[in-house]
Amino acid sequence: MPTVLVIDDNPAIATALEVLFSLHDLRTLHAAGPEEGLQLLAETPVDLVVQDMNFRADTTSGEEGEALFRQIRAAHPDLPIVLLTAWTHLDAAVSLVKAGAADYLGKPWDDARLMASVSNLIELGQANRLLARERGARQRTRSAIESKLDLRGMVWADDAMARLLGLAAQVAQADVPVLVTGPNGSGKEVIAGILQANSAVKSGPFVTLNCGALPAELIEAELFGAEAGAYTGATKAREGKFEAADGGTLFLDEIGNLPPAGQMKLLRVLETGRFERLGSNRERQVRVRVISATNADLPAMIRAGQFREDLYYRLNLIELRVPPLAERPDDILPLAEHFIGGAKPLSPGAREALLRHRWPGNVRELKNTLQRALLLGTGAEVMAADLGLPLPSGASTAPAMPATDAEPDRAAIEAAIARANGVLAQAAAELGLSRQALYRRLERLGIGRG
Repeated sequence: MPTVLVIDDNPAIATALEVLFSLHDLRTLHAAGPEEGLQLLAETPVDLVVQDMNFRADTTSGEEGEALFRQIRAAHPDLPIVLLTAWTHLDAAVSLVKAGAADYLGKPWDDARLMASVSNLIELGQANRLLARERGARQRTRSAIESKLDLRGMVWADDAMARLLGLAAQVAQADVPVLVTGPNGSGKEVIAGILQANSAVKSGPFVTLNCGALPAELIEAELFGAEAGAYTGATKAREGKFEAADGGTLFLDEIGNLPPAGQMKLLRVLETGRFERLGSNRERQVRVRVISATNADLPAMIRAGQFREDLYYRLNLIELRVPPLAERPDDILPLAEHFIGGAKPLSPGAREALLRHRWPGNVRELKNTLQRALLLGTGAEVMAADLGLPLPSGASTAPAMPATDAEPDRAAIEAAIARANGVLAQAAAELGLSRQALYRRLERLGIGRG
């Protein structure tokens, strides 16, 4: 049960507050003066303080209350404090709110307003502690990953990427084929590079072949090499990618585009390490770690007879799925700032627009968007208009409630908080979010919660 400490020399005030708070499932402690209040704070965990500003009958200056406030703030910088006084001085109120007071109310108080403020502040305190624990856990996870992997400068922050990189750390050293899957532009080649940089053959060559960038009749020659005269235009013998990658890693991008004949020969190489150049009967032996990648649905291709099932299981001993950018929203702003490179800051509107967009083109689309914004924008900041992203439906009218599968934008969140009189639990319920999800959106969008 949350605990409120009331510091007030009037027992009737303390009793009234205790009754009010008990109706809202809050425990109340009472101290009759500053010294007793500071002692209780030193001994007992408290979620919020409600303190008077005057403790002697012959004073209305508020100096005692201000001194107490500053002592509490110095010892407990994150503890929310609500100030109550029968003698409201606007200049003192402004000064103390600027110094960190959560609210400043006159006596007699309005029960509804006081409870809205107290409930919201306690909720925020709990949320901040939860977020602090989450940040701590994330930082420990990040530190563990960075201690195990050379990330080659990869920018990431989302938990989905932490899980992916944790698995990559487990398999990077293993001499087994890895299949990296995910949509176009999501960063599959980056993951392949990290696997190679942390492999047992990291000092060997890293050779790449995009199986979707060559005509089908040339892919075999590219993979396995060709003797002179093996095909039209082959005037001299040439080695293929497997020979070039001997002792290192071969990255086969868009593996789903490999033609049937190439699939059969690739399967044999993976099983035996042996192959022949096109137009040759002489077997060659190599030792190559194969990493492949695809955005295709290989199981569907198998069912359609377009991809060999035995090759799929040979390539897919370990699968690393790179999630689309829409599934890793905490990566969006760090990546955007990386692509800007410090050239100019992102405006709040631009940050909101970046978070709202669904990014069908993934990281590649985000990079192109920021490069275009830097090229075309003329202001000191990157503005939302510079991004050229489509406006959300209904953006020109009053903000509508978001669909359950859409992330509410700044306008919808601020409107819901206003309707809930600042009580975030009520606003979260209206938005169809958990309180923790709302807190994360407030933090991400830079919306004040105090």
